Amino acid sequence: MRVRTYGAVGPRVIVVHGGPAAVGSVAAVARGLADRFRAIEPFQRRSVAGGPPLTVAQHVADLQEVVESCGDGVRPALVGHSWGAMLVLAWAAAHPDEAGPLVLVGCGTFDPAARARLREIVAERTTADVKRQLDRLAEEIADPGARTAAMGRIMERLYAFDPVEGDDPAADAGTAPDEREPFDAAGHEQTWQDMLRLQGEGVYPAAFAAIRSPVLMLHGSHDPHPGPMIRDGLRPLIPQLEYHELARCGHHPWQERAAREEFFAVLREWLLRTCGGQSHRAHA
Repeated sequence: MRVRTYGAVGPRVIVVHGGPAAVGSVAAVARGLADRFRAIEPFQRRSVAGGPPLTVAQHVADLQEVVESCGDGVRPALVGHSWGAMLVLAWAAAHPDEAGPLVLVGCGTFDPAARARLREIVAERTTADVKRQLDRLAEEIADPGARTAAMGRIMERLYAFDPVEGDDPAADAGTAPDEREPFDAAGHEQTWQDMLRLQGEGVYPAAFAAIRSPVLMLHGSHDPHPGPMIRDGLRPLIPQLEYHELARCGHHPWQERAAREEFFAVLREWLLRTCGGQSHRAHA
């Protein structure tokens, strides 16, 4: 897998992007940790026209390859955003003896009730103007990937509370356009459908009972993903899960004017505390 690295000293932290297929979207998170950690930002596998569809199992295997590439035998911490948080949990369930501390930022949904509530919240925030913009996309953009990416940019405002703008001194909270890759619409659909299949078959979230690592959920109070519902669904399986809600904050805490500093402060402190007691991986 392709990766970007940040920082030269400190514990290793793997920062996993969401989407699926939002490659490059967590560059600002990895960069924000580089003063105290050696951060690794992997680029998840893209779909191949005519090739086999992407699966959760393939992404888990790819993430395991990144973990093994760290090479020093110490369990790295993993920070996942949205779909990336779901992938981090799936990986840790498959490799519980190799999993270090896990941070779930704006974690995605694992049951129909939470997804229904997500849709309700988004519908409540969707204005007539947003509907008109979405309706025009089919006529204005022919490429499916570009159309899905444009839809995401329109919908982002419904997921945010008060995001930092490009001319703001804190604009580094965002991800520069050249840090992202073209959105892989096919890869997004293939991966998400496989996750829904696995949930329908009862694989997830039940498999998460195998996770023994420290786990922290960081969730914005304005994130349409219903944080308390997701937390309450995970806690019977992961009783060690800690939950920290960020006020006046949407789905991307590092981009939020009111929550950015708190997000990084809580994230750094928790990682430093939990990484300090990490032992070597079982096979090392």
